[in-house]
Amino acid sequence: MLMTAFGGLMWLIFTAMLVLAVVALVLAAIAREDAYRAADKQNKVFWLIILGITVAVNLLVPMLFLQLAGLVATIVFFVDVRPALRQVSGGGRGRSGGSSSDGPYGPYNGGR
Repeated sequence: MLMTAFGGLMWLIFTAMLVLAVVALVLAAIAREDAYRAADKQNKVFWLIILGITVAVNLLVPMLFLQLAGLVATIVFFVDVRPALRQVSGGGRGRSGGSSSDGPYGPYNGGR
């Protein structure tokens, strides 16, 4: 019984690591190449290769050490690279300052 619960927990952890790696790979592929250079990070091809290998290892090679190395790479992408890319690319949700009525040259005040 205990081994069954442990096996289920490990399957859940490995699945979560795979999902995180796939999401990171998709986000890395969507980002523009010039954003990587502007953010002074490794280039897009580097991150696509690293995250692609991570996804492949999570799917094909059940070696915990390699999966943990891939998890570290995924965490680095989410914590360091992606915020820098979002800042360079103009943000999206959660931009600091500004409001929904701001235009490219400042706030829009309705022609007043």
